[in-house]
Amino acid sequence: MENINKDSDVLRSLAYKYYAYSQNGTMDEKRHLHMAVNDLEAARPAVFLDELPWHELDHDDILRLKCRDSFLRGIECYLRREIYRYENMPGDMIIPPYVPVQKIIYDTGIGISVKEETLKTDGRNNIISHEYFDQLADENDLLKLRFPEITYDENETFRRYNMLGEIIGDIVPVKLQGLPYFGSSPWDEIAQLRGVSNLLVDLADRPDFTHKMVSKLTDISLYRLQKYEELDLFDYNPHPTALHYTPILTRALPGTQYNGDTKITRKDVWGRGAAQIFASVSKEMRDEFDIQYMIKTIGQCGLSYYGCCEPLDTMIDVIGKIPNLRKVAITPWADIDIAAEAVNTNYVLSVKPNPSVVGVSNLDEDELRKEIRKILKAVRRNNCSCDIVLKDVSTCGYNPGNLVRWEQILMDMVKR
Repeated sequence: MENINKDSDVLRSLAYKYYAYSQNGTMDEKRHLHMAVNDLEAARPAVFLDELPWHELDHDDILRLKCRDSFLRGIECYLRREIYRYENMPGDMIIPPYVPVQKIIYDTGIGISVKEETLKTDGRNNIISHEYFDQLADENDLLKLRFPEITYDENETFRRYNMLGEIIGDIVPVKLQGLPYFGSSPWDEIAQLRGVSNLLVDLADRPDFTHKMVSKLTDISLYRLQKYEELDLFDYNPHPTALHYTPILTRALPGTQYNGDTKITRKDVWGRGAAQIFASVSKEMRDEFDIQYMIKTIGQCGLSYYGCCEPLDTMIDVIGKIPNLRKVAITPWADIDIAAEAVNTNYVLSVKPNPSVVGVSNLDEDELRKEIRKILKAVRRNNCSCDIVLKDVSTCGYNPGNLVRWEQILMDMVKR
């Protein structure tokens, strides 16, 4: 009981500050901006920072966790990080006027698991190198794949919900949070189950086997989608940047207007897909071995967002085959001029600037402005609706000021 009381004191102190920030008058303006971006009506790009090297940002123990209870410790981590980002590098982030409690969902897996060796270069960093070993070498291995058992632990979820409500509910509302979108990226999964070289060679040497493999994983993905619907696990109003760190708000989906009378279906949520390992394959191969399967999965959702770290500037016409496609990721390895011209006013251009610019001792501001100026010119020239997200930041050179200054420069440039 003593530990819980101490945990309560920690959380209540953070909750007061968190809720005060959530009530800032700029939050409504940012909600309009988020929605305008996804509705292809944005006057300027929206800016975000996420996937940060938190181990490098904890100066003066400001991010050090003090709660003893494992669940409350997770809530404390969420509150500290949201407050830190808002105070130091807010961009266009929204602090929602509630604290989320995630629904506890169990997934027994697909029958086989990843086997790998890893290597760390920084003991404090969770970004590590992976070498994967082939678990799907032949058709006999495909027989090991199975449909997972999906369950929702409602009792434990509500125990946590009620527990947190008793601690901070008089300060800030507590909200149950379901799945924000439906994700299906079979090739990201295959890369971990097979290793990179094996799967790339088999695209050319064993296309029939490769189709059988991705077909099986697609069936498993569709089974998960069915179970999510049956168990009512999707969320009608998820965290504002829950769509892989980009805005999720849109008038095209029920969102905050959902009345809760019926279960949320695939048509009410975003679909999210990618094939990062296809960075080196042709447009025809992406179409045959990935997009045709995306059509069957995320193509069933209300809106679709495709792409992650793979360059897609020359693939827009193929990706456009996905029904209800609304957003496309553009990485530093893509040509922004080609991408913006192809996307035009048809989709949201979700631009990921190069994170290496902040991974040095001191930020090269001239180089950053040059990169962002090129992005903004391409966006403006083609009337693109756009969000700009600094993500995959494995290091900021142990200089948090790099991230602070990155945000300041970006906000100044997009507003001008």
